[in-house]
Amino acid sequence: MDDFLATAVMRWQAHSGRHDLPWQNTRDPYRVWLSEIMLQQTQVTTVQDYFARFLARFADVQALAQAPLDEVLHLWAGLGYYSRARNLHRCAQDVERLHGGAFPRTAQQLQTLPGIGRSTAAAIAALCFGERVAILDGNVKRVLTRYLGFADDLALALSERRLWDLATELLPKDHLLHNMARYTQGMMDLGATLCTTKKPACPACPLSSRCVAHALASPEKFPVKTRKLKRSAESIWLLWAVADDGAVWLSQRPTPGVWAGLYCLPLFADRQALQAALDPKDEALLTDAPAFKHVLTHKDLYLHPVLLRLQARPALALDGRWFDAAQMAKLGLPAPIKKMLDLAGQTTRAATCSDPN
Repeated sequence: MDDFLATAVMRWQAHSGRHDLPWQNTRDPYRVWLSEIMLQQTQVTTVQDYFARFLARFADVQALAQAPLDEVLHLWAGLGYYSRARNLHRCAQDVERLHGGAFPRTAQQLQTLPGIGRSTAAAIAALCFGERVAILDGNVKRVLTRYLGFADDLALALSERRLWDLATELLPKDHLLHNMARYTQGMMDLGATLCTTKKPACPACPLSSRCVAHALASPEKFPVKTRKLKRSAESIWLLWAVADDGAVWLSQRPTPGVWAGLYCLPLFADRQALQAALDPKDEALLTDAPAFKHVLTHKDLYLHPVLLRLQARPALALDGRWFDAAQMAKLGLPAPIKKMLDLAGQTTRAATCSDPN
């Protein structure tokens, strides 16, 4: 294959690509790695604030490795896919313990670390160290399959391997320390800004003159992937136990499972199971709060909070313990639970302030 694609992408990136994202214009593997993990399944606009907060608290991989997991989960809360945060922490510890605090310089070595797959490893190695390795995230798959007219079904492992091979053939061949970073960033930028999933801006694309999908006037048919994950739904009952001083009973979620590693109201499959876990004398104190829906990528959660107001802080026959507001502020809580508790706290404060007595 000729070098048209690589040259066109690098030239376009230099003049028209993105240059103002906080993880760009750096060869620091810690920052590149952190951004790559955060950007998996998450929009750039959402990641920017989280990225800044993480760097403010964990300036380097050593600081992250030495931090408690609960603090990492607390800062991650709201980004979702919490296995990423747990792997992030484990990876930092392995970099510190096994590699003397320095990230490995090759994609092959990077893939041995927790949470780093082939494409993420290649992004770090290419952007930071100039290794000639291809990335194949969602944006790059879209650009390449459209440019090549690659119509093989990416639901099949054989098709994915073939696309990896083609992606590698198209990489720059010289001045790699400079060109691999420019090209890799350019491919990501093209997919994010011009070669979008719907209504791609083909007239502005530097590849349009040789793009097969553009010539066929069917860019939205690529990439081809027939296997789609079906959405599911699940109903969960939450025991919302509140002491008279405002403390809330929370337990840490097991791994694996929904919200693994986070602190949460105790979860139950139905209201009967929730009642069975309580002292019979407390059942009369239960009040059903409004149910609400929380949307995950491939599942809808229907959450049913059941309020239990108690005097003092009695011991409950459940895993967990009481946490006051100051303690909860330092925990990793699932986003919908945190939002519910925050709203309840605001309502309580407002009622207190308006009470003439």
